[in-house]
Parts: sequence; C-alpha cells; structure tokens
Amino acid sequence: MEKPVNIHYAKTHLSRLIDRVREGAEIVIAKAGTPVARLVPIVPPGQRQPGGFVFRVEDDFFTPLPEEELKAWEQ
Repeated sequence: MEKPVNIHYAKTHLSRLIDRVREGAEIVIAKAGTPVARLVPIVPPGQRQPGGFVFRVEDDFFTPLPEEELKAWEQ
C-alpha cells in the first residue's frame, strides 16, 4: 500500500490519483495524518453464465392437482 496523501493533495491531483487506482493502486487519503478514506479500483462483476443452477423435475410434477387445491388457486 502506498503512503497516505493529504486531502489537499487529493483534491488538487484527483485525476492523477484515479489514473494510479486504475493501474491497481490503493490510495489512502488522510486528514491531519489520520487515514479517513481509501480509493480502490472497482472490480467489474464477472459475466453471468447460464446453467449454473441444477434441478430435477420429479415424475409427479405433471400430475393434475386435486380439485380441492385447484379451487383454492381460483379464489
């Protein structure tokens, strides 16, 4: 991790700091020598892959529901 930078420097050189963060650096911003914030790169979420969920359909899945349950769904 790099040496902390003070708030005034961070405000004055924000674009430079962001360029360093884009390259993978983590920048700690300090106020009166006390760390108060950290600039870190945002890691983009990975691309979603279909088919990650595995399930089974039981044989009785297509069995008609009893009349009592069908009536309950119609209410």
